[in-house]
Amino acid sequence: MTSDIRFGTDGWRAVIGAGFTYDNLRRVADAAGRVYAAENPGGLVLVGYDTRFEAESFARAAAEVLASHGLRVGLSDRYLPTPALCWAVAHDEAAIGGVMLTASHNPAPYLGFKLRMADGGASPKSFSDRVEAALAAEPPAAPADADDLVETVDLMGPYLDALRAMVDAEVIAEAGLRVVVDPLYGAGQTYLAETLRGLGVEVTELHGERNPGFGGLHPEPIPPHIVEAQEYVREHGLDAAFITDGDADRIGAADRNGTFVNPHRIIALVARHLVEGRGMSGRIVKTLSTSVLVDRIARHLGSEVTTTPVGFKWIYEEMLKGDVLIGGEESGGIGIPSHVRERDGLLMALLLVEMMARHEKGLGALVDDLLETVGAMEYGRFDMRLEPAAMSRFVEAMPTLAPTTLAGMEVLEVIRTDGVKFLLPDDAWLLLRASGTEPLVRVYAEAADFKLVDELLAAGRLLANDA
Repeated sequence: MTSDIRFGTDGWRAVIGAGFTYDNLRRVADAAGRVYAAENPGGLVLVGYDTRFEAESFARAAAEVLASHGLRVGLSDRYLPTPALCWAVAHDEAAIGGVMLTASHNPAPYLGFKLRMADGGASPKSFSDRVEAALAAEPPAAPADADDLVETVDLMGPYLDALRAMVDAEVIAEAGLRVVVDPLYGAGQTYLAETLRGLGVEVTELHGERNPGFGGLHPEPIPPHIVEAQEYVREHGLDAAFITDGDADRIGAADRNGTFVNPHRIIALVARHLVEGRGMSGRIVKTLSTSVLVDRIARHLGSEVTTTPVGFKWIYEEMLKGDVLIGGEESGGIGIPSHVRERDGLLMALLLVEMMARHEKGLGALVDDLLETVGAMEYGRFDMRLEPAAMSRFVEAMPTLAPTTLAGMEVLEVIRTDGVKFLLPDDAWLLLRASGTEPLVRVYAEAADFKLVDELLAAGRLLANDA
């Protein structure tokens, strides 16, 4: 049903064969084609796809529908990460936008349709709202010559060249680093491992073959989904592990002990590297669910912090305003607008490798240096799947939730920008919000130690259940 097609935090996603059908795909592609063509008749739209089941076939179907609107369409000649498509759009002067067939970090049964603008960034809500409004009741018939209107193009080669140019190859080559890479069967497979090998890094790749079901793994680069990489780096005495999600726009990592290095710390590390190591400047943009470590390192660096609702599209809108050094979110999506106004898990891995090489330190030692500078904070998150009626009650109750204490701490301030966030003493906080991509309540907490984090998460669970 057309009424079931809604654009969430980043595009439209649904279960393959249920909501994500060829009929619904053609409706969405038709609507996108109408909007793109209305603004830029005859413009070029680039189309890519990840490693999920039928993703390539769905991408070709979408490309043919887009072409039926008089648009020129370039279809990737192979699977690719979302940041590769975004970079290709941003660096092709003829491109007016892009479409990526991916469900990112969602489980294997899902597929999705992401819209990208001429600069490679995520579509703002105003654009996706126009696409939703243009949805037709019936899928359009593809023109007889549709296949001839779509050109197959290499989007990966130039992007990988650009990645290599972003880091100091000589410093990395001299460091003799040994790492494990885990793309979780996603679109980062082969690409990150081969790029690192080309820079002189010894690389072992896990889950680096095509498996549309992801081998039962959930392609999100956080525990418990990354346990194999954590065990491998520890058992083999390697320098680090790097893990990317289903479309490789998110990054996770582990140090030589197998300890998870969460995205909050990666954002802070990369920001510090760009300012102190490269002399760059600009605002640091973070989402509401991202650690106060980012605020603390920003103060240390003399940088301004801008906080947005959850979702990289909000970070993108800040990037459009200019003067942004880096933008990142707790889920591992981190982007540097001087590269492209989009998240890039592969680039983040390369920058972490460059840091390790330049400072002659392991990833864990870099984290220790960071925490010595700004103070330790621990973070936790869990996702609650509620029954539809309970979910509705929670969403309805969120605007009125107002406890005076949580885990024995006084609630100092309540922020309702996105869900409800409770600020507590000593920089601790608790956030509850409905997911924009899945039928879940996400509960986030941060405090000085894991015991307090666990107590806050438990308090958050009670608030959600009792709503």
